Amino acid sequence: MKVARELRDFMARLGHDFARPELLVQALTHGSVASPTRPHNQRLEFLGDRVLGLTIAEALYNADSAATEGQLAPRYNALVRGETCADVARQIGLGDVLKLGRSEMMSGGRRKEALLADAMEAVLAAIYRDAGFDKARAVILHLWADRLDGVEQDARDAKTALQEWAQANGMAPPKYEVTGRKGPDHAPEFEVTVRLDNGRQGVASGKGTKRSIEQQAAAAMLKEIGV
Repeated sequence: MKVARELRDFMARLGHDFARPELLVQALTHGSVASPTRPHNQRLEFLGDRVLGLTIAEALYNADSAATEGQLAPRYNALVRGETCADVARQIGLGDVLKLGRSEMMSGGRRKEALLADAMEAVLAAIYRDAGFDKARAVILHLWADRLDGVEQDARDAKTALQEWAQANGMAPPKYEVTGRKGPDHAPEFEVTVRLDNGRQGVASGKGTKRSIEQQAAAAMLKEIGV
């Protein structure tokens, strides 16, 4: 199979030269452009999620022999969640080589977090299918290296911490409200306000998912109350 230059460049950024480049093509093919002769990436995404999960679980298990299951779980969740996969995809320019239908392309599909995350998992599965688990694991550990090193910070769930603080102080759970939104549907910018029973509130705004901005608002509130 003749490989386009943009795919060769992507392989270099990815850190794997495919013996069967058709696997990479499938991993990069969204359902909006699939056909009977051009399979999309959903099956590979399913497999890649498991390859990523095992690699990250093993890495965390080996890195801290004293960590309990309760300590490992939030670290694991922080490293395999969709936002992290999408960040890694952006880091290697995956969106530039995604194969999308016209409507998906026109709506900003190359920047959509869910599409990037799904394709990232599919690419990991394609590596696994092409060269085996050891190679897939090596690529994951390389691409996730900085995140593995800083996982303690990423694993801190500000919303959970704020809720626990509120309950410990006899308050109802914090209430989150979207108080502003702008930008196109494919790249919205939210403003989220979180409020406590005692009248205190925290505000955060920025691009990303509503969930990620809620986390930022909770972190702002925790800082405000000195937790």
